[in-house]
Amino acid sequence: MRNSISIKLIFVIMVFSLFLPVAEAATQYVIGELKTPVDMPENATNAKYVGADECKTCHPTIYDNWKTTGHAYKLTTPDEILAIRPDLPFPDGYTKNNILYVIGGWGWKARYIGQNGFIITKTGENHDIDGMNQYNVVTKEWVDYSPGEAKKYDCTKCHNTGSSYDSNQDNLAGIEGSWEYRGIQCEACHGPGSEHVAHGGGEGVAINVNTNASMCGLCHRRGGDDDKIPASGNFVQHHEQYLDFLASGKMSGLDCVTCHDPHMPVHVGATNTKEGKGIIMQCVECHQSEEAKYAGTVMKMEGVTCVDCHMPKAAKSAIAVSEYEGDVRSHVFRMNLAADAEYIYTDPADDKQYANPYMTLEYVCLPCHADEDKAWAVENAPNAMTLKAEVTTMAATATQPSPGFGLIISVGMLLAVYLFRRR
Repeated sequence: MRNSISIKLIFVIMVFSLFLPVAEAATQYVIGELKTPVDMPENATNAKYVGADECKTCHPTIYDNWKTTGHAYKLTTPDEILAIRPDLPFPDGYTKNNILYVIGGWGWKARYIGQNGFIITKTGENHDIDGMNQYNVVTKEWVDYSPGEAKKYDCTKCHNTGSSYDSNQDNLAGIEGSWEYRGIQCEACHGPGSEHVAHGGGEGVAINVNTNASMCGLCHRRGGDDDKIPASGNFVQHHEQYLDFLASGKMSGLDCVTCHDPHMPVHVGATNTKEGKGIIMQCVECHQSEEAKYAGTVMKMEGVTCVDCHMPKAAKSAIAVSEYEGDVRSHVFRMNLAADAEYIYTDPADDKQYANPYMTLEYVCLPCHADEDKAWAVENAPNAMTLKAEVTTMAATATQPSPGFGLIISVGMLLAVYLFRRR
């Protein structure tokens, strides 16, 4: 009898439990190449994402600056990208209505996501042509990106805000992960801000302010090895500035924000027309002795700046301008002037390309001196900081009357005045 009552009680409890609300598991938000868990603001572990428009209420200037960067447009709807770049085309065989999202398009290139969430890799009227699916903004050319592949969108960890891999956005098979807001908004770096807003704001109140380079390095890297800089096609792959920076020895404690305003752009793009706009500290502010040595040199007189040689465009996002010039600046800074030094090498362990922790002269010199070779660069590069420009005065001298001629004229005029007065 007692066993019968126990079984009935268990049955009742089980049935009753079916109608109890099920507690949802907390969303695991991540950011960056390695899907690092988001650092929640202190004393705000339950904070939610509120979006950049909410931040604008108290930070309008920062918001307006951010809107001029590519961060704001990493993933847009067709209408949103056309609002800032009206001439951006769509792949052959597609109209605006066939496109769910556009990846990029602000500065270097654009790729396109179809209504099923997959990145478009087949084009043409019947969608049977492999490739011609990436649009390079500078050259206005279509090129191949993973032509013909079934390519999922797996970029949310770096391209969006409040990213999670607990589910797929809109249950689309082609999208890996989900997000709270598209693009790299304020909370991608500062953490979810609902508690910050609820407290009425305030510096550091329920919000993250992390100025360490490792914060930027969550996304500005490829792979999990801090000691390797992945390369492809003899250029470093794009968004690897942090790995470059580590290879430079982190330059005596500098951080990204030492030179960059993270809320402002550097590259020229759809919403920014000034190259270097977000650079807040120039090299000369620390390297004064080097600047003094460089003054008056041929290179200086020709307008060659520090970054032209120490930060050449040795990385590629969309295009290679020439054999040794890409479209993204290196952040390695150091040079190896040896004739046999290699910047890009192939690791026999995995048969992949990587970059050494220094620039070599073909990438430093030959983008400008295209008619020369590395042997010429090895011979001439050591003199770049010392070869002074010659000041030519012959032309100026030839147009001026000689002192003797001027003296004759002066004496003649005085004599004429004397004779005139005697009359």
